[in-house]
Amino acid sequence: MKLRYWQQNLPFQYPFTISNGRTKTHQPALVVTLELGPFTGIGEAPAIVYYNITVEQMMADLESKKTLVEKFALTDPERYWHYLHHLFPNNPFLVCALDIACWDLYGKMKGQPLYALWNTKWEHTAITDYTIGIDQIDQMVAKMKAKPWPVYKIKLGTDEDIAIVKALRANTDARFRIDANAGWTTEEALEKIPQLAELGVEFIEQPLAKDNWEGMKVLFEGSPLPLFADESCVTETDVEKCHGRFHGINIKLTKCSGITPARRMITKARSLGMQVMMGSMNESTIGSSAIAHFLPQLDHADLDGPLLLSQDVAQGLTYDFGTVLVSGKPGLGISPL
Repeated sequence: MKLRYWQQNLPFQYPFTISNGRTKTHQPALVVTLELGPFTGIGEAPAIVYYNITVEQMMADLESKKTLVEKFALTDPERYWHYLHHLFPNNPFLVCALDIACWDLYGKMKGQPLYALWNTKWEHTAITDYTIGIDQIDQMVAKMKAKPWPVYKIKLGTDEDIAIVKALRANTDARFRIDANAGWTTEEALEKIPQLAELGVEFIEQPLAKDNWEGMKVLFEGSPLPLFADESCVTETDVEKCHGRFHGINIKLTKCSGITPARRMITKARSLGMQVMMGSMNESTIGSSAIAHFLPQLDHADLDGPLLLSQDVAQGLTYDFGTVLVSGKPGLGISPL
């Protein structure tokens, strides 16, 4: 195989803010391609500051072992993931980018889109929400009005959380999902969740700090709304930890290290009777298309990365008022712009 890689830095339509005041105007990411004969697979991994992963670090790690990445004899993406997992044990984001590229390459070699390779049919697909980042209340309302959508994911974790949701609810009958990004204490969550339930919220994502397992047990036992793990569910071993503390998990391909482990996480969650969501980390259409092929397997989806960006690098996904369609072409089914 022949490896190529580069950095992209795509601008958001609006400055993107989540709890604890973390704001960004651009999303840096690593893009990789794997070439084998006439076929080329492409993958992506965004850089996330609070996980201490930078594009520069991913590129340095990749360059240091480029020859080893290229020498693998590709017969099965799962075998390649295991190889990469041991090659880069401390960089799951990089492994994710390579794993996505490998699946894209493999799908093209087999002449099938990924969802078909996984023996799933393109039916009963989860719709995606559209995220409203933290801002002044009037600005959050304006962003929502500018993007009519059937379901919104609202970032909270402020002193005005209830006022925010009341203001948004006054302007739409759409479904709401709340993502606190670990921004509440147990006491705050116990106070806010019942009020949010009365405002028509569908579920709460990551209300408490990722390691507040005792607090989550308290919430789980009395919450009127389903609770989904995000920061508390990063890797495969976290799924079982979340059982009995969350009603579902939100899988991020980048954090768990790619498509291959994500498939196992879904199987594990289902065996435990948990719901499954898959989420965006502001990927372009490259990374978002990898998430999209999982849609027939999901209860919920947060697949709005390309919708939040004012610039993209590929085409092949279609968004229609929450419904996401893949092209049906082999692999990821996308092509560069």
